[in-house]
Amino acid sequence: MAHPQKTSDTAPATGFDARLARLEAIVSELEGGGLALETSIDRYQEGVSLLGECRTILSGFQKRVEELSNDAEGALRPYAADPDAKDRS
Repeated sequence: MAHPQKTSDTAPATGFDARLARLEAIVSELEGGGLALETSIDRYQEGVSLLGECRTILSGFQKRVEELSNDAEGALRPYAADPDAKDRS
């Protein structure tokens, strides 16, 4: 049976929510102060990287939603031979 692995604070995030949570933790650490300069720079660099990854993921989600919306709109259009689609005046 596999044992769950412990993750450290610097372990790579696997999904959008995990990346966002890590980014929020980094912001909190930086705002709290008390970190050494080198550690602060490392955290900042990690945060910039995570922000870029989050933006890329969100862009992909946006594209998927647009595609799904277009598909849904296409599915709602009546086909040419649909007798109910004709305007009855």
